Amino acid sequence: MIPIALVVGSLAAQSINRAMAEHLAAQAPAGVAVQPVQIGDLPLYTQDRDAESVPAYDRVRAQIKAARAVLIVSPEHNRGVPAALKNLIDIGSRPYGQNVWQGKKVGIVTASPGTFGGVHAGLQIRQSLQALGAEVLIAPEVFLSRAHSALVDGKLNDERTTSFLNQFAAGFYAWAAA
Repeated sequence: MIPIALVVGSLAAQSINRAMAEHLAAQAPAGVAVQPVQIGDLPLYTQDRDAESVPAYDRVRAQIKAARAVLIVSPEHNRGVPAALKNLIDIGSRPYGQNVWQGKKVGIVTASPGTFGGVHAGLQIRQSLQALGAEVLIAPEVFLSRAHSALVDGKLNDERTTSFLNQFAAGFYAWAAA
């Protein structure tokens, strides 16, 4: 079984990105296990706690470390990375010498009700992870604009968006398995 960690950058239960993430997880082929990574309970990272065992930090570090790849599905907050997601990235990079992102395959999807589809956040996420040594999937890029219009009752219900995400999912899971 190939483990894939799934991170949703939004903490909202009914977020656009959670709906997109659920759809992408449902596209996982046989032999792939998608494991959600809970980030809403993570204390804010501080280097002062590097010498301590913080159970929530230990949990997410272990999940990322155990995964063959990580799929991040995130909104954009104020033209940037949501705080909860940036916190996870920072937690995974520390303590010094124990960076779980190093060499990790990561796919990034952003979705937004706005015109730009979360492109600013997506590029910032990529920049941070590449600086930490992650192997970030370059193409296809997924920045879904006006993504709320693809949902009906909180579920993806738009043929064009579904087709696009399915193509991305097939490519991502094949790349992650390679």
